[in-house]
Amino acid sequence: MATNVATNPRTGETSPNPFNFQTQVISTTPVKSSLLSDPPPVLPASLPIPTVKEAWKSMNKDQRMRLYWSLSHLAIAVFIFFRSEGSLAATALSHLVFFDAGSAAVCVAVDVLGNFEVWRRSSIRHPFGLERAEVLAGFAMSIFLLFGGFDLVSHNLKHFLESIGHHEAHHKHSHEPRPGGSVDLVSATAIISTLASAYGLKNHARIAKVMRVSYLASLPSVLSNPFHLLTLSFSTLVAVLPLFSIELYTWLDRLICAVISLAMFGLGMRIAIAQGLMLLMSYGGSSGDVRISSVIQDIESELSIASVDEVQFWQVHYGLCMANLKVSVQKGSDEVAISRLRSRITSLVQNRLGEGYGTSGNTRWEVSLQLMVDGGS
Repeated sequence: MATNVATNPRTGETSPNPFNFQTQVISTTPVKSSLLSDPPPVLPASLPIPTVKEAWKSMNKDQRMRLYWSLSHLAIAVFIFFRSEGSLAATALSHLVFFDAGSAAVCVAVDVLGNFEVWRRSSIRHPFGLERAEVLAGFAMSIFLLFGGFDLVSHNLKHFLESIGHHEAHHKHSHEPRPGGSVDLVSATAIISTLASAYGLKNHARIAKVMRVSYLASLPSVLSNPFHLLTLSFSTLVAVLPLFSIELYTWLDRLICAVISLAMFGLGMRIAIAQGLMLLMSYGGSSGDVRISSVIQDIESELSIASVDEVQFWQVHYGLCMANLKVSVQKGSDEVAISRLRSRITSLVQNRLGEGYGTSGNTRWEVSLQLMVDGGS
């Protein structure tokens, strides 16, 4: 065994060194661990929201054409409103066209904002991007339908009371039937603008999917949308009004106005509920609970599953739904069996809830599973 010695720098004498010190080199580089080979994604605090000028510069030719058409659709709605002075039904129809124009404008805004990263990318300030702003816009459109329905009801009721009283002569100049050509022009303009927005912008398409009106699914693509069906149907009825006598024209005019107002109120309520559930981070609809119950039953029927402890289904926006499940598996399940079970549950949720609902759209389901061994962790 070697003995360490120390040298006195003044005398040059050497003496045994009782300490076994050796020079060590300390590295300043961080220690790498194999456990951190896949670091979690880092979310930015926030992303820049585009200004109007930036949005305009980002638009391509097709998006500019869509913008010009949405402005034209709004002008058409104003034109129909002023040309429908002598017909309550035509006035009600103008409310529907205004709703169509607003929806077309929302479609253009969504298309343009999709050019920017902030629309889809998550950040701390906007965990799901800005796509939830489209849901808020849809909720605002539902409020417009509700108020429009109330306005038409009050307007129609006012003229009905005037007709049975002694004030009809005073308002006769503003409510006598208009010439047939004027009504035909209003109806034709409404039909053409509705079809153009339906095929060109596909307005109402995402809102209609949220409403899940199953009894219209068998109709052609345009008519399967309740909003397009409503506008096109009543435009046709308004066009044939001049064919009737003046007395029958008056009653049919008021009846069509009343039906349109009730339809606007009913659709507005349905949209408000659907959008409200989405804003509250819930998942609903006319058949939402039934479909979710069916999915849970199928999951519980798996032989390797002991119980389904917690289930949460919720929709973030039109393009994203999420399912969070906590499942207990039987003891003795190995990692391969658990991995296969995870894949089966994920596929079951995505295929069952995505069928019909996500067709011809961009809606996707993200499934988060927590698998626990029964009686343990």
